[in-house]
Amino acid sequence: MDDVRLSVKEKLGYGLGDAAANFIFQTMLVFQLAFYTDTFGITAAAAGTLFLVVRVFDAVFDPFMGIIADRTNTKWGKFRPWILWTAVPFGIAGYLTFSTPDLGADGKLVYAYVTYILLMVVYSANNLPYSALSGVMTGDLGERTSLSSYRFVCAMLATVVVQGLALPMVKMFGGGDDAAGYRATIGIFSVLAVLFFLVTFSTTKERIAPDPKQQSSIAQDFKDLFSNGPWIAMFVLTIILFITLSLRGGAMLYYFKYYLQREDLFSMFNVAGTGCTIIGVVLSKPLAMKYGKRNLFIMGLAATVVFTAVFYLLAPASVPLIVGTEMLRQFAYGFTIPLLWAMMADVADFSEWKTGRRATAVVFSAIVFGLKAGLGVGGAMGGYVLAAYGYVPNVAQTAEALEGIKLSVSLLPALGFALCIVCLYFYRISRTTEVEMTTTLTERRRVLAAASA
Repeated sequence: MDDVRLSVKEKLGYGLGDAAANFIFQTMLVFQLAFYTDTFGITAAAAGTLFLVVRVFDAVFDPFMGIIADRTNTKWGKFRPWILWTAVPFGIAGYLTFSTPDLGADGKLVYAYVTYILLMVVYSANNLPYSALSGVMTGDLGERTSLSSYRFVCAMLATVVVQGLALPMVKMFGGGDDAAGYRATIGIFSVLAVLFFLVTFSTTKERIAPDPKQQSSIAQDFKDLFSNGPWIAMFVLTIILFITLSLRGGAMLYYFKYYLQREDLFSMFNVAGTGCTIIGVVLSKPLAMKYGKRNLFIMGLAATVVFTAVFYLLAPASVPLIVGTEMLRQFAYGFTIPLLWAMMADVADFSEWKTGRRATAVVFSAIVFGLKAGLGVGGAMGGYVLAAYGYVPNVAQTAEALEGIKLSVSLLPALGFALCIVCLYFYRISRTTEVEMTTTLTERRRVLAAASA
Protein backbone atom coordinates (compact mmCIF):
# COMPACT_ATOMS: atom_id res chain seq x y z
CA MET A 1 0.00 0.00 0.00
CA ASP A 2 3.02 2.31 0.16
CA ASP A 3 2.60 3.37 -3.49
CA VAL A 4 -1.12 4.13 -3.02
CA ARG A 5 -2.76 6.95 -4.97
CA LEU A 6 -4.32 9.45 -2.62
CA SER A 7 -7.82 10.83 -3.14
CA VAL A 8 -8.42 14.55 -3.60
CA LYS A 9 -10.37 14.51 -0.32
CA GLU A 10 -7.38 13.13 1.61
CA LYS A 11 -4.91 15.51 -0.04
CA LEU A 12 -7.16 18.48 0.65
CA GLY A 13 -7.78 17.33 4.21
CA TYR A 14 -4.04 17.06 4.77
CA GLY A 15 -3.49 20.48 3.20
CA LEU A 16 -5.95 22.14 5.57
CA GLY A 17 -3.61 21.22 8.43
CA ASP A 18 -0.98 23.60 7.07
CA ALA A 19 -3.64 26.23 6.45
CA ALA A 20 -4.50 25.90 10.14
CA ALA A 21 -0.89 26.32 11.25
CA ASN A 22 -0.40 29.29 8.92
CA PHE A 23 -3.22 31.28 10.47
CA ILE A 24 -0.88 31.54 13.46
CA PHE A 25 2.53 31.10 11.80
CA GLN A 26 2.04 33.84 9.20
CA THR A 27 0.73 36.21 11.85
CA MET A 28 3.95 35.56 13.75
CA LEU A 29 6.18 35.89 10.69
CA VAL A 30 4.68 39.13 9.38
CA PHE A 31 3.30 40.97 12.40
CA GLN A 32 4.94 39.72 15.60
CA LEU A 33 7.99 42.00 15.65
CA ALA A 34 5.88 45.07 14.81
CA PHE A 35 3.23 43.94 17.34
CA TYR A 36 5.84 43.69 20.10
CA THR A 37 7.52 47.03 19.34
CA ASP A 38 4.64 49.25 18.19
CA THR A 39 1.61 47.80 20.07
CA PHE A 40 2.82 45.87 23.12
CA GLY A 41 5.63 48.32 23.91
CA ILE A 42 8.73 46.09 23.94
CA THR A 43 11.94 47.58 22.52
CA ALA A 44 13.31 46.24 19.23
CA ALA A 45 16.44 44.90 20.94
CA ALA A 46 14.42 43.16 23.68
CA ALA A 47 12.13 41.64 21.05
CA GLY A 48 15.15 40.43 19.09
CA THR A 49 16.60 38.74 22.16
CA LEU A 50 13.20 37.19 22.93
CA PHE A 51 13.01 35.67 19.44
CA LEU A 52 16.52 34.28 19.69
CA VAL A 53 16.18 32.79 23.17
CA VAL A 54 12.68 31.34 22.82
CA ARG A 55 12.95 29.96 19.30
CA VAL A 56 16.40 28.45 19.68
CA PHE A 57 15.48 27.01 23.10
CA ASP A 58 12.34 25.50 21.61
CA ALA A 59 14.23 24.17 18.60
CA VAL A 60 16.17 21.92 20.97
CA PHE A 61 12.82 20.35 21.93
CA ASP A 62 12.10 19.24 18.36
CA PRO A 63 14.43 16.21 18.19
CA PHE A 64 12.89 14.95 21.44
CA MET A 65 9.44 15.45 19.96
CA GLY A 66 10.57 13.41 16.95
CA ILE A 67 11.69 10.59 19.26
CA ILE A 68 8.34 10.68 21.08
CA ALA A 69 6.31 10.72 17.86
CA ASP A 70 8.24 7.81 16.30
CA ARG A 71 7.52 5.79 19.44
CA THR A 72 3.84 6.71 19.68
CA ASN A 73 1.52 3.80 18.94
CA THR A 74 -2.25 4.27 18.89
CA LYS A 75 -5.19 2.95 16.91
CA TRP A 76 -4.93 6.15 14.82
CA GLY A 77 -1.24 5.68 14.04
CA LYS A 78 1.90 7.46 15.21
CA PHE A 79 1.42 11.01 13.92
CA ARG A 80 -2.29 11.71 13.39
CA PRO A 81 -3.20 11.66 17.10
CA TRP A 82 -0.81 14.53 17.82
CA ILE A 83 -2.78 16.71 15.40
CA LEU A 84 -5.92 15.96 17.41
CA TRP A 85 -4.34 16.36 20.84
CA THR A 86 -2.73 19.72 20.08
CA ALA A 87 -5.53 21.40 18.09
CA VAL A 88 -7.19 23.30 20.96
CA PRO A 89 -3.93 24.10 22.84
CA PHE A 90 -2.53 25.54 19.58
CA GLY A 91 -5.48 27.93 19.23
CA ILE A 92 -5.31 29.02 22.87
CA ALA A 93 -1.55 29.61 22.77
CA GLY A 94 -1.85 31.67 19.58
CA TYR A 95 -4.51 33.88 21.14
CA LEU A 96 -2.54 34.46 24.34
CA THR A 97 0.64 35.36 22.43
CA PHE A 98 -1.10 38.29 20.73
CA SER A 99 -2.90 39.51 23.85
CA THR A 100 -1.66 42.62 25.68
CA PRO A 101 -2.29 42.61 29.44
CA ASP A 102 -1.23 45.79 31.25
CA LEU A 103 1.59 44.42 33.39
CA GLY A 104 4.25 47.12 33.28
CA ALA A 105 7.49 46.94 31.28
CA ASP A 106 9.04 43.97 33.12
CA GLY A 107 5.71 42.14 33.41
CA LYS A 108 5.06 42.51 29.71
CA LEU A 109 8.43 41.00 28.85
CA VAL A 110 7.85 38.05 31.18
CA TYR A 111 4.36 37.54 29.71
CA ALA A 112 5.79 37.65 26.18
CA TYR A 113 8.40 35.01 27.05
CA VAL A 114 5.91 32.67 28.78
CA THR A 115 3.22 32.82 26.09
CA TYR A 116 5.68 32.57 23.23
CA ILE A 117 7.44 29.56 24.77
CA LEU A 118 4.03 27.91 25.20
CA LEU A 119 3.12 28.60 21.57
CA MET A 120 6.41 27.25 20.24
CA VAL A 121 6.23 24.04 22.30
CA VAL A 122 2.67 23.36 21.13
CA TYR A 123 3.71 24.22 17.57
CA SER A 124 6.43 21.55 17.77
CA ALA A 125 4.07 18.93 19.17
CA ASN A 126 1.66 19.68 16.32
CA ASN A 127 3.75 20.52 13.29
CA LEU A 128 6.48 17.91 13.53
CA PRO A 129 4.05 14.94 13.53
CA TYR A 130 1.97 16.74 10.89
CA SER A 131 5.01 17.07 8.63
CA ALA A 132 6.11 13.48 9.26
CA LEU A 133 2.60 12.30 8.34
CA SER A 134 3.28 13.12 4.67
CA GLY A 135 6.08 10.55 4.68
CA VAL A 136 3.79 7.68 5.75
CA MET A 137 0.60 8.41 3.81
CA THR A 138 2.13 7.09 0.55
CA GLY A 139 5.50 5.92 -0.74
CA ASP A 140 4.81 7.10 -4.30
CA LEU A 141 7.22 10.00 -5.00
CA GLY A 142 4.88 11.72 -7.47
CA GLU A 143 2.00 11.50 -4.99
CA ARG A 144 4.22 12.97 -2.29
CA THR A 145 5.02 15.97 -4.46
CA SER A 146 1.31 16.29 -5.27
CA LEU A 147 0.47 16.06 -1.56
CA SER A 148 3.00 18.79 -0.82
CA SER A 149 1.46 20.93 -3.56
CA TYR A 150 -2.01 20.59 -2.01
CA ARG A 151 -0.48 21.35 1.36
CA PHE A 152 1.13 24.55 0.25
CA VAL A 153 -1.73 25.79 -1.89
CA CYS A 154 -3.83 25.56 1.27
CA ALA A 155 -1.04 27.20 3.25
CA MET A 156 -0.78 30.02 0.71
CA LEU A 157 -4.54 30.59 0.74
CA ALA A 158 -4.33 31.00 4.52
CA THR A 159 -1.36 33.30 3.95
CA VAL A 160 -3.50 35.44 1.61
CA VAL A 161 -6.11 35.72 4.36
CA VAL A 162 -3.57 36.66 7.02
CA GLN A 163 -1.41 39.00 4.96
CA GLY A 164 -4.34 40.52 3.09
CA LEU A 165 -6.93 40.83 5.85
CA ALA A 166 -5.14 40.83 9.22
CA LEU A 167 -4.13 44.50 9.23
CA PRO A 168 -7.56 45.75 8.02
CA MET A 169 -9.20 43.46 10.62
CA VAL A 170 -6.97 44.88 13.37
CA LYS A 171 -7.98 48.42 12.37
CA MET A 172 -11.68 47.52 12.01
CA PHE A 173 -12.07 45.54 15.24
CA GLY A 174 -9.78 47.84 17.20
CA GLY A 175 -11.39 51.13 16.21
CA GLY A 176 -8.14 52.92 16.98
CA ASP A 177 -7.05 50.44 19.67
CA ASP A 178 -4.63 48.09 17.92
CA ALA A 179 -4.29 45.88 21.01
CA ALA A 180 -8.03 45.11 20.98
CA GLY A 181 -7.88 44.68 17.21
CA TYR A 182 -5.11 42.09 17.46
CA ARG A 183 -7.03 40.14 20.12
CA ALA A 184 -10.17 39.93 17.98
CA THR A 185 -8.26 39.09 14.80
CA ILE A 186 -6.11 36.35 16.32
CA GLY A 187 -9.19 34.99 18.08
CA ILE A 188 -10.87 34.40 14.72
CA PHE A 189 -7.73 32.88 13.22
CA SER A 190 -7.31 30.59 16.25
CA VAL A 191 -10.85 29.21 15.96
CA LEU A 192 -10.32 28.50 12.25
CA ALA A 193 -7.03 26.77 13.04
CA VAL A 194 -8.66 24.41 15.55
CA LEU A 195 -11.45 23.48 13.12
CA PHE A 196 -9.04 22.81 10.25
CA PHE A 197 -6.78 20.61 12.41
CA LEU A 198 -9.80 18.46 13.28
CA VAL A 199 -10.58 18.07 9.56
CA THR A 200 -7.00 16.96 8.89
CA PHE A 201 -7.15 14.35 11.63
CA SER A 202 -10.45 12.92 10.37
CA THR A 203 -9.58 12.69 6.64
CA THR A 204 -6.02 11.29 6.58
CA LYS A 205 -4.59 7.79 7.03
CA GLU A 206 -1.14 6.40 7.83
CA ARG A 207 -0.09 3.54 5.53
CA ILE A 208 3.69 3.10 5.86
CA ALA A 209 4.95 1.67 9.13
CA PRO A 210 8.41 0.53 10.21
CA ASP A 211 9.13 -3.18 10.36
CA PRO A 212 7.58 -4.26 13.70
CA LYS A 213 10.78 -6.23 14.33
CA GLN A 214 12.90 -3.09 13.84
CA GLN A 215 15.27 -2.54 16.74
CA SER A 216 16.92 0.84 17.11
CA SER A 217 17.90 3.02 20.03
CA ILE A 218 17.68 6.78 20.24
CA ALA A 219 21.45 6.89 19.79
CA GLN A 220 21.13 4.76 16.65
CA ASP A 221 18.44 7.07 15.25
CA PHE A 222 20.73 10.09 15.55
CA LYS A 223 23.77 8.17 14.32
CA ASP A 224 21.79 7.33 11.19
CA LEU A 225 20.92 11.02 10.76
CA PHE A 226 24.45 12.33 10.97
CA SER A 227 25.71 9.73 8.49
CA ASN A 228 22.97 10.77 6.03
CA GLY A 229 24.52 13.33 3.65
CA PRO A 230 21.23 14.53 2.08
CA TRP A 231 19.78 15.06 5.57
CA ILE A 232 22.74 17.23 6.58
CA ALA A 233 22.35 19.33 3.41
CA MET A 234 18.62 19.83 4.02
CA PHE A 235 19.16 20.55 7.71
CA VAL A 236 21.61 23.39 7.04
CA LEU A 237 19.47 24.69 4.17
CA THR A 238 16.40 24.82 6.41
CA ILE A 239 18.15 26.85 9.10
CA ILE A 240 19.45 29.39 6.57
CA LEU A 241 16.15 29.54 4.68
CA PHE A 242 14.07 30.34 7.76
CA ILE A 243 16.60 32.87 9.04
CA THR A 244 16.10 34.59 5.70
CA LEU A 245 12.30 34.34 5.66
CA SER A 246 12.01 35.55 9.26
CA LEU A 247 14.34 38.51 8.72
CA ARG A 248 12.60 39.70 5.56
CA GLY A 249 9.07 38.86 6.68
CA GLY A 250 9.44 40.77 9.93
CA ALA A 251 10.86 43.85 8.17
CA MET A 252 8.24 44.26 5.43
CA LEU A 253 5.63 46.06 7.55
CA TYR A 254 8.30 48.54 8.65
CA TYR A 255 9.28 48.95 4.96
CA PHE A 256 5.75 50.00 4.04
CA LYS A 257 5.06 52.03 7.17
CA TYR A 258 8.27 54.04 7.30
CA TYR A 259 10.21 53.70 4.00
CA LEU A 260 7.31 53.88 1.53
CA GLN A 261 4.98 55.66 3.99
CA ARG A 262 2.14 53.64 2.43
CA GLU A 263 1.04 51.24 5.15
CA ASP A 264 -2.37 51.23 3.45
CA LEU A 265 -0.85 49.27 0.53
CA PHE A 266 0.72 46.53 2.67
CA SER A 267 -2.22 44.13 2.43
CA MET A 268 -2.58 44.56 -1.34
CA PHE A 269 1.16 43.97 -1.77
CA ASN A 270 0.96 40.72 0.18
CA VAL A 271 -2.13 39.44 -1.62
CA ALA A 272 -0.61 40.12 -5.05
CA GLY A 273 2.64 38.40 -4.13
CA THR A 274 0.99 35.41 -2.48
CA GLY A 275 -1.29 34.91 -5.47
CA CYS A 276 1.83 34.49 -7.60
CA THR A 277 3.30 32.12 -5.00
CA ILE A 278 0.25 29.88 -5.38
CA ILE A 279 0.81 29.71 -9.14
CA GLY A 280 4.42 28.71 -8.53
CA VAL A 281 3.36 26.05 -6.03
CA VAL A 282 0.84 24.58 -8.50
CA LEU A 283 3.50 24.39 -11.22
CA SER A 284 6.04 22.83 -8.87
CA LYS A 285 5.00 19.20 -9.35
CA PRO A 286 5.07 19.04 -13.19
CA LEU A 287 8.31 21.03 -13.30
CA ALA A 288 9.89 18.82 -10.63
CA MET A 289 8.88 15.69 -12.55
CA LYS A 290 10.56 17.13 -15.66
CA TYR A 291 13.71 18.69 -14.20
CA GLY A 292 14.06 16.96 -10.82
CA LYS A 293 13.38 18.38 -7.38
CA ARG A 294 16.91 19.54 -6.64
CA ASN A 295 17.39 21.28 -9.99
CA LEU A 296 14.04 23.08 -9.76
CA PHE A 297 14.83 24.15 -6.20
CA ILE A 298 18.11 25.70 -7.40
CA MET A 299 16.43 27.49 -10.31
CA GLY A 300 13.66 28.89 -8.10
CA LEU A 301 16.12 30.13 -5.50
CA ALA A 302 18.41 31.70 -8.10
CA ALA A 303 15.56 33.82 -9.46
CA THR A 304 14.50 34.65 -5.89
CA VAL A 305 18.00 35.97 -5.14
CA VAL A 306 17.85 38.35 -8.11
CA PHE A 307 14.38 39.75 -7.44
CA THR A 308 15.05 40.12 -3.71
CA ALA A 309 18.26 42.06 -4.29
CA VAL A 310 16.49 44.41 -6.73
CA PHE A 311 14.50 45.84 -3.79
CA TYR A 312 17.61 47.71 -2.68
CA LEU A 313 17.48 49.77 -5.89
CA LEU A 314 13.78 50.66 -5.81
CA ALA A 315 12.77 54.18 -4.79
CA PRO A 316 9.83 54.80 -2.42
CA ALA A 317 7.79 56.41 -5.19
CA SER A 318 8.03 53.40 -7.51
CA VAL A 319 5.18 51.45 -5.90
CA PRO A 320 3.99 49.68 -9.10
CA LEU A 321 7.55 48.48 -9.76
CA ILE A 322 7.89 47.32 -6.15
CA VAL A 323 4.66 45.31 -6.38
CA GLY A 324 5.62 43.86 -9.78
CA THR A 325 9.07 42.82 -8.54
CA GLU A 326 7.52 41.11 -5.52
CA MET A 327 5.09 39.23 -7.75
CA LEU A 328 7.98 37.87 -9.82
CA ARG A 329 9.96 37.07 -6.67
CA GLN A 330 7.05 35.21 -5.09
CA PHE A 331 6.31 33.30 -8.31
CA ALA A 332 9.90 32.03 -8.47
CA TYR A 333 10.00 31.19 -4.78
CA GLY A 334 6.68 29.33 -5.07
CA PHE A 335 8.41 26.54 -7.03
CA THR A 336 10.56 25.74 -3.98
CA ILE A 337 7.93 25.60 -1.25
CA PRO A 338 6.55 22.04 -1.76
CA LEU A 339 10.02 20.73 -2.62
CA LEU A 340 11.50 21.32 0.84
CA TRP A 341 9.03 18.96 2.50
CA ALA A 342 8.82 16.45 -0.36
CA MET A 343 12.62 16.18 -0.36
CA MET A 344 12.66 15.63 3.39
CA ALA A 345 10.29 12.67 2.92
CA ASP A 346 12.74 11.37 0.30
CA VAL A 347 15.54 11.79 2.86
CA ALA A 348 13.60 9.54 5.26
CA ASP A 349 13.37 6.94 2.47
CA PHE A 350 17.09 7.36 1.78
CA SER A 351 17.87 6.58 5.42
CA GLU A 352 15.66 3.48 5.39
CA TRP A 353 17.14 2.40 2.04
CA LYS A 354 20.69 2.64 3.39
CA THR A 355 20.21 1.35 6.94
CA GLY A 356 17.08 -0.82 6.86
CA ARG A 357 15.66 1.28 9.71
CA ARG A 358 12.98 3.99 9.49
CA ALA A 359 12.59 6.93 11.90
CA THR A 360 10.36 9.32 9.98
CA ALA A 361 9.63 11.84 12.74
CA VAL A 362 13.28 12.06 13.82
CA VAL A 363 14.22 12.85 10.20
CA PHE A 364 11.49 15.50 10.01
CA SER A 365 12.52 16.90 13.38
CA ALA A 366 15.51 18.35 11.52
CA ILE A 367 13.30 20.52 9.39
CA VAL A 368 11.23 21.75 12.32
CA PHE A 369 14.41 22.30 14.37
CA GLY A 370 15.84 24.28 11.46
CA LEU A 371 12.60 26.18 11.08
CA LYS A 372 12.53 27.17 14.76
CA ALA A 373 16.24 27.97 15.01
CA GLY A 374 16.03 29.93 11.77
CA LEU A 375 13.01 31.89 12.95
CA GLY A 376 14.82 32.65 16.18
CA VAL A 377 18.04 33.85 14.60
CA GLY A 378 16.22 35.70 11.79
CA GLY A 379 13.82 37.37 14.19
CA ALA A 380 16.70 38.38 16.43
CA MET A 381 18.63 39.74 13.44
CA GLY A 382 15.61 41.81 12.46
CA GLY A 383 15.35 43.36 15.91
CA TYR A 384 19.09 43.89 16.21
CA VAL A 385 19.39 45.49 12.76
CA LEU A 386 16.59 47.92 13.60
CA ALA A 387 18.21 48.76 16.93
CA ALA A 388 21.69 49.12 15.38
CA TYR A 389 20.40 51.56 12.77
CA GLY A 390 18.57 53.67 15.37
CA TYR A 391 14.93 52.63 14.92
CA VAL A 392 12.43 54.38 17.22
CA PRO A 393 8.79 53.16 17.17
CA ASN A 394 5.95 55.30 15.80
CA VAL A 395 8.02 58.32 14.72
CA ALA A 396 9.53 59.50 11.44
CA GLN A 397 12.72 57.47 10.93
CA THR A 398 16.20 58.81 10.27
CA ALA A 399 17.96 58.10 6.97
CA GLU A 400 20.14 55.61 8.84
CA ALA A 401 17.12 53.72 10.23
CA LEU A 402 15.53 53.63 6.78
CA GLU A 403 18.75 52.16 5.39
CA GLY A 404 18.57 49.37 7.95
CA ILE A 405 14.96 48.63 7.00
CA LYS A 406 15.84 48.59 3.30
CA LEU A 407 18.79 46.23 3.81
CA SER A 408 16.54 43.87 5.79
CA VAL A 409 14.18 43.37 2.84
CA SER A 410 16.78 43.27 0.05
CA LEU A 411 20.50 42.51 0.20
CA LEU A 412 20.58 40.62 3.50
CA PRO A 413 17.84 38.11 2.54
CA ALA A 414 19.25 37.83 -1.00
CA LEU A 415 22.49 36.61 0.58
CA GLY A 416 20.55 34.07 2.63
CA PHE A 417 18.76 32.64 -0.42
CA ALA A 418 22.12 32.39 -2.22
CA LEU A 419 23.59 30.35 0.63
CA CYS A 420 20.65 27.95 0.32
CA ILE A 421 21.69 27.27 -3.29
CA VAL A 422 25.15 26.30 -2.05
CA CYS A 423 23.57 23.78 0.36
CA LEU A 424 21.67 22.10 -2.49
CA TYR A 425 24.92 21.25 -4.27
CA PHE A 426 25.58 18.83 -1.39
CA TYR A 427 22.16 17.12 -1.75
CA ARG A 428 22.97 13.87 -3.59
CA ILE A 429 19.55 12.29 -4.19
CA SER A 430 19.14 12.43 -7.97
CA ARG A 431 16.10 11.43 -9.99
CA THR A 432 17.82 8.09 -10.71
CA THR A 433 18.41 7.52 -7.00
CA GLU A 434 14.75 8.31 -6.25
CA VAL A 435 13.59 5.59 -8.66
CA GLU A 436 16.07 3.06 -7.29
CA MET A 437 15.04 3.80 -3.69
CA THR A 438 11.34 3.50 -4.47
CA THR A 439 11.76 0.18 -6.27
CA THR A 440 13.84 -1.35 -3.49
CA LEU A 441 11.68 -0.11 -0.61
CA THR A 442 8.44 -1.14 -2.33
CA GLU A 443 9.76 -4.67 -2.74
CA ARG A 444 10.96 -4.80 0.89
CA ARG A 445 7.54 -3.71 2.14
CA ARG A 446 5.76 -6.17 -0.16
CA VAL A 447 7.82 -9.01 1.26
CA LEU A 448 7.18 -7.78 4.80
CA ALA A 449 3.44 -7.53 4.20
CA ALA A 450 3.36 -11.04 2.71
CA ALA A 451 5.28 -12.45 5.68
CA SER A 452 2.91 -10.76 8.12
CA ALA A 453 -0.25 -11.97 6.35
